[in-house]
Amino acid sequence: MRLTLYSDYALRTLMFLALKGDKLSTIQEIAQAYEISSNHLMKLVTDLSRAGLVETVRGRNGGLRLAMEPDEINIGALVRRTEDDGQHVECFDAASDTCRITASCKLRHKLRAALDAYYAVLDEVTLADLVERPQPLRRLLAIGA
Repeated sequence: MRLTLYSDYALRTLMFLALKGDKLSTIQEIAQAYEISSNHLMKLVTDLSRAGLVETVRGRNGGLRLAMEPDEINIGALVRRTEDDGQHVECFDAASDTCRITASCKLRHKLRAALDAYYAVLDEVTLADLVERPQPLRRLLAIGA
């Protein structure tokens, strides 16, 4: 299973905000820390805000921070939200399935089982788990304590 860049950036953004705690961060600050485009983060942060994961503060000294505690943010739920549609192969969606062997194919059942196992592991992880040892991460991202 491969995450889209969108999911990857969502995870990194939330990790950065968790490491900052209650302090406000900017999109530019996050983009610089990870050496990625701030344009990529703009829509992402809007979506994370709409989902209730990120709080945005407007104004001269504005920025963003987590809208809930890191232990309340489930990674499996986040990845399900940020991945396109979870339809990794066309036979997962009967409405768009044009594969001629779907009726007899056993591969799709194995792929579905693998995908379910993948999400089952991610469902056991929270954002707090990803930042439980904050100091090395803070050093790598140049985040002051």
